[in-house]
Amino acid sequence: MLFIYLYKRLPLSGTSYKDVSKYARQIFVEMKSTTKRKIHLKSAYFKKQKVFFDYFWPHLLEKRQPDRVRRLRLLPCAIEVIQKSKYKPEVKINPKNKKEMFYRFYGRTVDDFIFIVQIKQIIRNKTLPCISVFPVK
Repeated sequence: MLFIYLYKRLPLSGTSYKDVSKYARQIFVEMKSTTKRKIHLKSAYFKKQKVFFDYFWPHLLEKRQPDRVRRLRLLPCAIEVIQKSKYKPEVKINPKNKKEMFYRFYGRTVDDFIFIVQIKQIIRNKTLPCISVFPVK
């Protein structure tokens, strides 16, 4: 059975990449001010382990413009899911690299929009980078 975390507000507003990225960068500046080193959040599911955001922007910039906007609008939702969700995620081993696992946390906004937050675990050193957030089709 799949559990979905209910996000309590609406995603970021805006339709252009310029508008949405401005709000998303502000969120990252706030997150950066809470730490001296890498931007991270403490995850409820992983027993307060740090989830890093090193790969988030490079991965986002590989996508096309409309897809970037859809993903960035969900950034505050993804942050809350990482921080507060204790529901068991869907776990998959990376088919390209057997030393990595993907955790997919499902979330839903107030307006019934379902999205996925994907976190990669590198098995060798147990780091948890947040890769992306994207809507379910």
